[in-house]
Amino acid sequence: MEQAELTTEQVLKRDIPWETYMMTKLISGTDLQLLRRYDNRPESYRAQLLDDDGPAYVRVFVTILRDIFKEETVEYVLALIDEMLAANPKRARLFHDKSLANDDPYESFLRLLWKGNWFIQEKSCKILALIVSARPKTQDGLLSNGEASNSKSKITCIDDVLKGLVEWLCAQLKKSSHPSRSIPTAISCLATLLKEPVVRSLFVRVDGVKLLIPLICPASTQQSIQLLYETSLCVWLLSYYEPAIEYLATSRTLPRLVDVVKSSTKEKVVRVVVLTFKNLLSKGAFGAQMVDLGLPQIVQNLKAQAWSDEDLLEALNQLEEGLKDNIKKLSSFDKYKQEVLLGHLDWSPMHKDPAFWRENITNFEENDFQILRVLITILDTSNDPRALAVACFDLSQFIQHHPAGRVIVADLKTKERVMKLMNHENAEVTKNALLCIQRLFLGAKYASFLQV
Repeated sequence: MEQAELTTEQVLKRDIPWETYMMTKLISGTDLQLLRRYDNRPESYRAQLLDDDGPAYVRVFVTILRDIFKEETVEYVLALIDEMLAANPKRARLFHDKSLANDDPYESFLRLLWKGNWFIQEKSCKILALIVSARPKTQDGLLSNGEASNSKSKITCIDDVLKGLVEWLCAQLKKSSHPSRSIPTAISCLATLLKEPVVRSLFVRVDGVKLLIPLICPASTQQSIQLLYETSLCVWLLSYYEPAIEYLATSRTLPRLVDVVKSSTKEKVVRVVVLTFKNLLSKGAFGAQMVDLGLPQIVQNLKAQAWSDEDLLEALNQLEEGLKDNIKKLSSFDKYKQEVLLGHLDWSPMHKDPAFWRENITNFEENDFQILRVLITILDTSNDPRALAVACFDLSQFIQHHPAGRVIVADLKTKERVMKLMNHENAEVTKNALLCIQRLFLGAKYASFLQV
C-alpha cells in the first residue's frame, strides 16, 4: 500500500517493539511502563490516564520522536498524538506544561515536516499547528514557547517554528506533496494559525497571499465547499492586517469573493465572505470597487433569503448601510478611476461630459499619471472592442483638456499603440483611434475643432 494512503487506524494496528527500544536504551524503563499502560487501550481508559498524568505521556511521545527514527514507529507515535488531540484539542496545552520546561515541544514535528512521507508530514503539520496555537501567553502579552528562563537546554525559538511552518504550508500550496490532501491540509492549518498577527506578517512576507486567490471560486461538492470556507476564513483573517489588505487590493480577490457570494448557498461561506466585505469596505478603493461590481444589489438579494444565522443578518444590514454611504461619497472621478483600474471601460456619461474633463483634468496627474498609464496598458492588453474604443477616446480627451496633454501622451509612447488600432476590425475602435491620432498630431489648439 502507498504510504500516502495510510490511515491512522491502519497504523495503530501495528505492534511496536517497545521492549527492544528499552534494551537499546532508546527509551527508559519508566517510558516503557507508561507505554504499556497506554498502548492498545480503549479511548475512555486513555482519557483517564491523560487526565491523571498527561504531561508524562506527552514527554514519552516527544522523547520517542526525538530519539527514534524508524519510520513505522514515528508514524505510530504521530497517530497516537493525533488521536489524542482529535478527541480533545485542549490537550495540546499538555505540551506546554511546566514540568516539560526543558523539553522542546516543537523540534521533532518541524523536522518531520520536511523529511517524512505524506502521512508523517500531514500529522506533524496538524499536531504542530495545534501545539503552537495552545502555547501560553506571557505577562507582556507576547506568545511564549514555554521556555523556562533558567533552562539550559536549547528550545526551538517560536519565531523559527512559525517561520518553518508557514514556509512548509506555502510550499504545499505551490507544489503539493499529495495530489488531493496537501492543499486542504495546508489551508486548514492556515485558518487556525492566521488568527495570530505574527503569522499574518510571516505569511505576507513570504508572498503567501497570492497562493490563496486561485482557491476562491464557487464550489459544489462537500469537500470543495469546506476548502472554500477555510480559504475565505484565511482571507477574512488577513483583512485585519494592513500589508495583506494592500495585496488584496491589487489582486482579483474582490471579484472572486463576489462570484462566491453570488452563487453560494452555504451559510458559513456567505457569512465569512460578507464579514470580509465589511472589513474591507472602508479601506482604500475597496468601497468603490464593491459598488462597481454590483455588490449593493447582491446584498439586497442575500437579505431576501431565509438565513438562520443572526450574525450574518446583522452583517448584511451593516454592509448595506456602509455601501449606501460609499455611493454618496463617491465623486465622479472616483467612479471613473475604478472603471479604469478594473479595466471595465464603457460609455458611461462622464466620458463624453466636457465638464467632467474640465473639472478633473489635474486629477490625472496623481501617482505619476497612473490612470493615463493604465489606459495605455488597456490598449495593449484588452480584447474588448468597447474598452479599446473608450480608452482611445479618453486619451483624446486628455490631450484636448490638459495644457501639456499632447507632450505627456507622446512621451508615454502612445502613438504606436493607437496607430495599430486604426486597422482594427471594429468600426468603433478605428473611429476613436483616428480621433486620438488626430489630436495627438494637431495638439489642443486645433483638436478642439474636431467633432466626435
